[in-house]
Amino acid sequence: MAEPRFLVVRLGSLGDIVHTFPAVSGLRETFPNAQIAWLTHPRWELLIRSSGLASEIWATETRSLTSIRAIVRRIRRAEFTTAIDYQGLWKSAGIPLAAGVKRRIGFSSETIREFGVPILYTERVRCTTTHIADQNGELSLRAGARCRVAGFALHVPGDAEASVRAYLREQALDRYIVLSPGGGWRSKCWPAERFGVLCQMLRRSLGLRSVVNYGPGEDDLAQALCAAAGDARPLLYNGELGPLMALLKNSCGIVGGDTGPLHLAVTLGTPAVALFGPTDPARNGPYRSADIVLRAAGAVRDHSRRLETDASMLAIGIDAVFEAVCRRIGASR
Repeated sequence: MAEPRFLVVRLGSLGDIVHTFPAVSGLRETFPNAQIAWLTHPRWELLIRSSGLASEIWATETRSLTSIRAIVRRIRRAEFTTAIDYQGLWKSAGIPLAAGVKRRIGFSSETIREFGVPILYTERVRCTTTHIADQNGELSLRAGARCRVAGFALHVPGDAEASVRAYLREQALDRYIVLSPGGGWRSKCWPAERFGVLCQMLRRSLGLRSVVNYGPGEDDLAQALCAAAGDARPLLYNGELGPLMALLKNSCGIVGGDTGPLHLAVTLGTPAVALFGPTDPARNGPYRSADIVLRAAGAVRDHSRRLETDASMLAIGIDAVFEAVCRRIGASR
């Protein structure tokens, strides 16, 4: 019997791809010799390659009609037996349909946020689990995997490891903790000024310097954090993905909200303190780890992407975060 040929669709983003790895690993464990082509955005090729789960990585820019036409032709020529859409958007579901993949597996309407998308699938999975990684695994089960999820490891590129080691030497930085104040939309971000005060406490009580990771459009958060940190002198980092992986892997820990760098750090084995409010950690939190999640009692799930900080994030105190860091990284005051 011929091995199946899978098209895995997860275009982005960082945290979502990280939460897709366990499900694709379950697929790979069941079908070790199968072709698994992963369709994604070009910026995530290195991340997916680091997992070693895909036979091939096919990149497409969904905002380019030329790119979409090219990938549809390529998929059509490959004659995949099954497409699995772990994303659940019109754009991710539409490409396998346009390419003529006969079996298309995706989430049912109870799970998908974009109305009407499930109509594009030939098989719709109504999830019985809560965490998104497990929900992704239910799609793998439908595709024939024996287990919903399986373990995997990310391999940090050697050149990234070397460049980060050199950077740390230049900064005379041995032990450090990463602070990640961003988070996609501002309502789920803990105030940058509180991160700054936490930075002071970590330096004064634990002797830990902080490295502040921030992404595009988050310069104001980084600057506000630094202003509040004063003589704790945190270092700012907004570099490429490979060096970020090395930076996270070699840190003592990370503090951040529901954001890609935090989920990546957890996958790399870095101790984490996760700050949640309008997003639900039962669905999006650190997956199967010993990490600490702080969320105010009475926090309500809200994906409205407001600009102002959600009240549930303001309810998380600085002392509570500091104590959680002490517990998680095994430090004593």
